[in-house]
Amino acid sequence: MILIQDCDLVAVMDDTGTEIAGGSILIDGGRITWVGKGRPAGAERAEVVDGRGLIAIPGLVNAHHHLFQVLTRVRAQEQGLFGWLTELYPVWARLDASWVRAAAAIGLADLVRSGCSTTTDHHYVFPAGTSGLLEAEIEAAAALGIRFHPCRGSMDLGASAGGLPPDSIVEEPEAVLAETEAAVQRFHDPNPGSMLRIAVGPCSPFSVSDRLMRESAALARRLKVRLHTHIAETLEEEEFCRRRFGKRPIELLQDQGYLGSDVWLAHCVHLSQDDVERLRATGTAVASCPTSNGRLGSGIAPVPELLAAGVRVGFAVDGSASNDGGDMLAEVRQGMLMARARSGPAALSARQALRIATRGGAACLGRDDIGSLEAGKRADVALFQVDDRSADGVADQVAALVFLAPRPVHHLFIEGRAVVSAGQVRTGVPA
Repeated sequence: MILIQDCDLVAVMDDTGTEIAGGSILIDGGRITWVGKGRPAGAERAEVVDGRGLIAIPGLVNAHHHLFQVLTRVRAQEQGLFGWLTELYPVWARLDASWVRAAAAIGLADLVRSGCSTTTDHHYVFPAGTSGLLEAEIEAAAALGIRFHPCRGSMDLGASAGGLPPDSIVEEPEAVLAETEAAVQRFHDPNPGSMLRIAVGPCSPFSVSDRLMRESAALARRLKVRLHTHIAETLEEEEFCRRRFGKRPIELLQDQGYLGSDVWLAHCVHLSQDDVERLRATGTAVASCPTSNGRLGSGIAPVPELLAAGVRVGFAVDGSASNDGGDMLAEVRQGMLMARARSGPAALSARQALRIATRGGAACLGRDDIGSLEAGKRADVALFQVDDRSADGVADQVAALVFLAPRPVHHLFIEGRAVVSAGQVRTGVPA
């Protein structure tokens, strides 16, 4: 049992936006059992964590990533998405399990240092002759203790068939479907409090055949797991879809049966009003990747408009080769700023941005047991310092987390386990 006592502020992120000055949080067995002021009954034997000078928020949720890209940062520096991919595909064709394990260990450590307690990963490169790639990142996540939702991604539309990736890194649809089902059967844990869930994630319209998209959706629904893909990221992609399929990207997904309450989509930068309505009507969620979209010159996603329409939205750092980092709190700040750059200074508040990165990310991943600091929720708690000199003169501690330059998390608990303590990652990496 752990009592995080006398925080300067606890930002609960519940439906009413509760914030508790001088608040405390009681953790027992991986769950939050009490949130309030003072010391609850039954906490006499609890290990006490001093919350003075700290603000508590729910652990941040990263809704889209490519961990393998950690080892290929700062490349194709002046390229847009298609040129960037074309330059990097041949490099990624050399990856193996040791590459993925090392990249995941680095990338996941970056995330937890920024207060992220849950992340997905979209691994879609499986060069011929390799094995153990998904397993390698699962091992890294388990050793670190982060809550993990990896996608078994895929590409089967090589250059010879009109796709973007070289033929050397695409797979046969039958192999993709068989290995995806095997991964779900082996690793997926649907139970409340799960630390590991698998999603189905064919990569994109320009790297996956129509057949594989449709059959992946059918497989995910048969196995009762979530669906993910990239969509509507660039105008080049939109032109590709119009030319090859005669449809805009979101229209194409709807035709393929790839929209629904069990789906979350990365990017969604270039959307029409009809697209927004399709997402709303089907309950499809969106993972916005503001830093990556800015770095590649893809554009700015209409996050305020999606929220106003009732679409569930999360934030994501995206791959480390199009973000060149993995700081989730920095992504929250970037998301707020990009929304304001697109739609004006009142487009997105700091609290809305934090809500997107907690409750919104949880919704993307289909989780109702994380994303807020309420009794009964899982004990994923991020504590940030607010008493250092950089916070001098700050009147609003919650907004300061987003407006000020991002700072590393001071303490991070995931499932009640101290993963970061006093700024240091305390958990290990696989041997």
